[in-house]
Amino acid sequence: MLPEGIPTVRVTGRFLSPDGRPLSGQVVFRAPNLITFGAYDVILGGPVTVPLDATGAFAVVLPATDAPGMNPSSWSYTVAEQLAGVSMNRVYQVLLPAEATEVDLADIAPTDPSTPTYVAVRGDSAYEVAVKAGFVGSVAQWLASLVGATGARGATGATGATGATGATGQQGPKGDQGPAGAPGVVQSVNGKSAAAIVLAAADVGAVANNGGYSRMDGTLHVIYAGTQADAFKVSDTAQSKYTAVNKNAELITNATATFTDARIGTTAATFGGGAGGILAFANATTPPTSNPVGAVMWAEAGTLKVRQADGTAFTLGAAGGTAPVTSVNTKTGDVVLTATDVSAEAAGTAVLLAGTQTITGTKTFSAIPSSSVAPTTANHLTRKSYVDAAAFAGEWSPADHGLACWAFDPALAVSTGLYPGSGPMRVTAVILRTAATINRIVWFATGYAGGLQTGSWAALYNSSGTRVAATGDMSTAAYEPAEEHDAGGGTISSPLTAAYAAAAGVYYVMWRMVYNTTTGDGPMLLAAESGAGAPPNQFGYTLVRRFGVYTTGVAAAPASITLTSMENGANRFWAALA
Repeated sequence: MLPEGIPTVRVTGRFLSPDGRPLSGQVVFRAPNLITFGAYDVILGGPVTVPLDATGAFAVVLPATDAPGMNPSSWSYTVAEQLAGVSMNRVYQVLLPAEATEVDLADIAPTDPSTPTYVAVRGDSAYEVAVKAGFVGSVAQWLASLVGATGARGATGATGATGATGATGQQGPKGDQGPAGAPGVVQSVNGKSAAAIVLAAADVGAVANNGGYSRMDGTLHVIYAGTQADAFKVSDTAQSKYTAVNKNAELITNATATFTDARIGTTAATFGGGAGGILAFANATTPPTSNPVGAVMWAEAGTLKVRQADGTAFTLGAAGGTAPVTSVNTKTGDVVLTATDVSAEAAGTAVLLAGTQTITGTKTFSAIPSSSVAPTTANHLTRKSYVDAAAFAGEWSPADHGLACWAFDPALAVSTGLYPGSGPMRVTAVILRTAATINRIVWFATGYAGGLQTGSWAALYNSSGTRVAATGDMSTAAYEPAEEHDAGGGTISSPLTAAYAAAAGVYYVMWRMVYNTTTGDGPMLLAAESGAGAPPNQFGYTLVRRFGVYTTGVAAAPASITLTSMENGANRFWAALA
């Protein structure tokens, strides 16, 4: 927060596309490199970057450009608009005098990007000029002072010459309607002209009556003559469930139907004095004689009967039916059932859910077995969380820092960051222990003030050197890593253009950063000890080059890289995936 005595101006603004959608991006205000306020023992420096919010708006409070006791004085702000999707972003100068405590950027920014760069200055209003000239009073009083007293009436002038004839005046009001004339002859009816006109329902915007009618007593009778399957249909909002009366006068529904009581057959079936959940069957006029699909139930001579798809028919009774058993699980005769016949496991072949049991042979599980306790011997099953904890016992893991994997523990890096160089393609290998979804490529910067140029990018390659994911152009606001000015530095990253579902294995993070080396615009990145001109980067008997470089850079991430052509880079940069 600025010292209280330094005068400030609140600058606001809002950026929209021509169709009213909010733009995204940021506005950067740059003062001279350093501004000293001796009276407040403070030195101000660096750009002020203000991101646009979800409505395309921003607001920022800045020191006034005419603040007293400021060194240097007589300067202006350089305003750089960095808007996504705008082909030509503007850079211009503005003054922020202390007298205007709040100003909108639209009032002082140039509207034509082809005009020369200029400094927009708010001029005094007429009232402010009058006050400076000695007027005392409010704006209303000043406006009133501009109206003078009524002057004296002048003498009557001489009679002028007769003027030219004026234009014809407007037509007068409409007169009263005259008496009715004799009846005329009908020329057409609803667009039809004939001696004998016959109109159909469609001619008068009506629906044809195909036999339906509504009586005065409330009965609606519809004789359906249409071609659709249903005469009346009601569906839910998703049109997945419905109840309909079809053209055959049948009630059809695929929803759950609720009836207080239901009668099957004719009205001869009664509810026997019951109510609220009674299903009554009238005696079937014609009992079923052929095998149904599924099963059928009917009443015959006052008893309830069932016929199954295999032709078995029986009468329901207190003992569950009086017909003899003709088959068991499709078997007839002297039936002997096995575990397979009843979809069961034979004794001695099933895994018990309780008790002690020895299991031999190879077993294939449809789901991975799990354990709720930590292992106590070498052959016990264990949980992933236990394995993860044991793998990094007493040490920090990438997951502890919100990362999927990293090149090495960043705490072991040298504390002084290194520039990656403008142009070459740097490579750092990482190993992903378990499958994960990767969204970002991550570095650690000990300092970065922005300024990556076109041709800057980052990409991810598998162990064969094939590109599997990449960021966008890191010179754009959407993909450029954020500036880093904190003491000790901080994590920076660039998002992938699309999330990548990565399997476990070795991956190569490769990036290229193009920047102004004279002004040192590139990021200073965290690295391992890199004192040797060609430090050791391959270890053991599985020769994976963990750090490397391609000195000849390209403007976009290549589709593949030749791992054997990678040079043994002098700088071993830290990188990670998240």
